[in-house]
Amino acid sequence: MNTPAVSISLSSYGADLVRQRGQGSFIDVLAAAGATHIEWREELLTGEAPVQLANATQTKGLQSVYSSPMELWLAGQSKPNFELMSALQRARAFGAKWLKVSLGYFTDNNDLQALANTLAQSPVQLLVENDQTLHGGRIEPFQRFFNEVEQHRLPIKMTFDIGNWHWQDQSAASAARLLGRHVGYVHCKAVSRRADGKLVAIPPAASDLHQWEQLLRHMAQGVMRAVEYPLQGDDLVQLTREHVATLARLGESRLENAHV
Repeated sequence: MNTPAVSISLSSYGADLVRQRGQGSFIDVLAAAGATHIEWREELLTGEAPVQLANATQTKGLQSVYSSPMELWLAGQSKPNFELMSALQRARAFGAKWLKVSLGYFTDNNDLQALANTLAQSPVQLLVENDQTLHGGRIEPFQRFFNEVEQHRLPIKMTFDIGNWHWQDQSAASAARLLGRHVGYVHCKAVSRRADGKLVAIPPAASDLHQWEQLLRHMAQGVMRAVEYPLQGDDLVQLTREHVATLARLGESRLENAHV
């Protein structure tokens, strides 16, 4: 039985620590903890050298996802974000097979053929994520976008961020049911509301893991999943190992039932 791929978004270790140590310092942590993928965070880069990191991850047997905060579609523009090609090139420089971006302002006037032309120039696969905004964090624009993606047969998958749906009061269960077949990557995080009313990402409780199991039933078996919640402790290898194992187990019952 194949174990699902588990990625760690480096933002999980906290922005200050990651910027202080450099993202390359976490390669050994992830490899020792049994992760299969590392998610580079563009917004946390300092002086990292992409080629060095690409070589180091390959040496450790890790694959890479490159996360950019850019939006695929900008307000009032029919063409995709002009920064998309440079983002694809940066992702490739880091040795990443995937580039993760936000949807942005998708409308019926967006030029999918222009997007297809850009993507055809790069081997990097595009992953489009639901973020926490009103325009990019609701189910309906993603339904319309992926209907267009299907019609144009574009090589695009969705990053399904379980926690981000909370910011726009969307149902993750409904989102999984309606969008699950498009998902290629799952960002896992539980969400809590602080005393000041702000929503924050937190590690999962047993009830969250149960919910995540149900969501994954609507997605491809063994879909790649990632930690994107705080990983903070004295022994980062052991802590990361525990959460890698937890996420790898999600969907196991489904696999076992499939082999009965």
